[in-house]
Amino acid sequence: MKLHEKVADFTLQNDKDKTVSLSDFAGKPVILFFYPKADTPGCTIEACGFRDTFKKLQAAGAVVLGISRDTPREQARFRAKFDLPYSLLCDVDEKVCKQFDVLKEKNMYGKKVMGIERTTFVIGPDRTLLHVYPKVVPQGHAEEVLELIKEWNKTHKKA
Repeated sequence: MKLHEKVADFTLQNDKDKTVSLSDFAGKPVILFFYPKADTPGCTIEACGFRDTFKKLQAAGAVVLGISRDTPREQARFRAKFDLPYSLLCDVDEKVCKQFDVLKEKNMYGKKVMGIERTTFVIGPDRTLLHVYPKVVPQGHAEEVLELIKEWNKTHKKA
């Protein structure tokens, strides 16, 4: 997937077992952050960062969606435990992970495994890919994305 290309629509279950599609958010920028596993240290830092900047991101017109391979039940627990104000999507069959090419070989305790590489995609209101943050460092990441959205708004808001 290349910058400024149209992002294909997808549909997943969320943490409330409801169906959510990318096209549901037409007309708004979407922040799609992929994380390896609910309720693990790095993922919690990242998710809570988006929680803490959520009102500012919302005020800037953006939608926040987290995606991992966890089940709706695991995602619901994670969301409740950390009071996350946005939807967590469940890609248990890895269809969307493959679409966005975030499954990478990782080394877990000396074994090679396929896992989600922490990556954030910022998708424009017209579903074009605006920005990709590969190999995200969780600390301070949400603020970095907020700044990008604010800058994008300055140059793209209709007067």
